[in-house]
Amino acid sequence: MKPIESVPAPVPHRVACWRADFPILGERVHGCPLVYLDNGATTQKPASVIDAENAYYRHDNANVHRGVHLLSQRATDAYETARAKISRFINAQRPEEIVFVRGTTEAINLVAQSHARPRLEPGDEILISAMEHHSNIVPWQLVCEQTGAVLKVVPIDDTGALEVDAYERLLGRRTRLVAITHVANALGSINPVARIVAAAHARGVPVLLDGAQAISHLPIDVRALDCDFYAFSGHKIYGPTGIGVLYAKAALLEAMPPWQGGGDMIRTVTFEKTEYNAIPWKFEAGTPNIAGAIALGAALDYVGGIGMEIIAGHEADLLAYATDALQKMPEVRLIGTAHDKTSILSFVIDGVHAHDVGTILDRHGIAVRAGHHCAMPVMERYGVPATVRASFALYNTRDEVDALTAGLASVKEVFGQ
Repeated sequence: MKPIESVPAPVPHRVACWRADFPILGERVHGCPLVYLDNGATTQKPASVIDAENAYYRHDNANVHRGVHLLSQRATDAYETARAKISRFINAQRPEEIVFVRGTTEAINLVAQSHARPRLEPGDEILISAMEHHSNIVPWQLVCEQTGAVLKVVPIDDTGALEVDAYERLLGRRTRLVAITHVANALGSINPVARIVAAAHARGVPVLLDGAQAISHLPIDVRALDCDFYAFSGHKIYGPTGIGVLYAKAALLEAMPPWQGGGDMIRTVTFEKTEYNAIPWKFEAGTPNIAGAIALGAALDYVGGIGMEIIAGHEADLLAYATDALQKMPEVRLIGTAHDKTSILSFVIDGVHAHDVGTILDRHGIAVRAGHHCAMPVMERYGVPATVRASFALYNTRDEVDALTAGLASVKEVFGQ
């Protein structure tokens, strides 16, 4: 892991200002101030995001792309403005490369069924890694069952880092797609995605990056990465649930058939033939999550106003501070100690199940995740049934890390350690 001594302390008044933007942080849980450390599951929402969704329903509520009346025109303008914001945020070539979906899971399933399935033949290979979330495993298992393709898995080492040499050896003449997480949700490991993409492209293999855990922690430039697909969820980056993004290069989207049929994804329909809409709308059948898209745009405005580099620096400090604190507790064992990590800290306590740890911490107002984190193969790799995961965001503080360690001391007392 990166040396903690090299990370500067955050500026407390700056973090206090950020915290004031999030109404829920004033809540109390079991009589204690809320310490929210479950950001890997979902982030909290600033007032500006809540207000943006509220304003749409209060003032502009209408369907998009279909009405000639003013409300529909305003809703359409706001919806497509959000698409353009997302395009700029990840540096896509143009807004038409942004497809609105429900989240990362739907984005990956869309690629599996619309891009991969029509192209796969028996014996073809899809390459994933051993650190993947279930959402980047199961869709590929399904498409392999449907086509006779084979799933290949790149191993990880004991620290939780991808074995890149093994990855490059597994790239072969039958590899048809690489689908790799940018940041591992159960471990925090940051994968060398530029190298991963370059190695695949040298063999003519497209790459999908699961950006669910990376989008709120790292600056993302899809053109610099040269990835073919990038998927993320709005609720991981201070936006609403139920909205997400699939970025794909325009040429790939043009070649892909629609995954779902219905309204708004068509140009003309007769009983004999349907002509599909242009990209990206041919992948957005039915009434979309208009309010969610608008609020996601507001979330990107919010983090853009702070700056991703500033956020990343603050979170690096928290991770280093928390890592140092937990390493001083002999009964705590960290799971995932890769050199390149972002703000996820997973651990186990000897003799105590993760669910018990999470329950006791909750009584102290501390929200963490306890379980397999939708990454059961990772748990199997480390020989544990579950871990406790503390995951940090821009509004967390060193005082909250201190509250976590104090809560873990209470766990020791309860279990007589």
